[in-house]
Amino acid sequence: MTNKRRGTLYTGITNDIVRRLFEYKQKLVRGFCRRYNLTKLVYYEIFADAYSAIAREKQIKGWLRSKKIALVEKENQEWKDVSEGWFEEFQ
Repeated sequence: MTNKRRGTLYTGITNDIVRRLFEYKQKLVRGFCRRYNLTKLVYYEIFADAYSAIAREKQIKGWLRSKKIALVEKENQEWKDVSEGWFEEFQ
């Protein structure tokens, strides 16, 4: 999650990405994303189990910022919100 191109970055895990993003975008959850207005999903990965997801989250959180930026830009050079359109049914 981020707030703008190459802005503040947040890495986390969830078992329901659509629900969690809705909560972040609507500012329903107190915490880091709300405090820094992080509303853009610029990269995500899907895992079959929680243990793998947690291991990957820890790995990414241990990286330098430059490596995190490279990961995003490998898949999303424009830093577009990849969740755009996911919530049209709620509007």
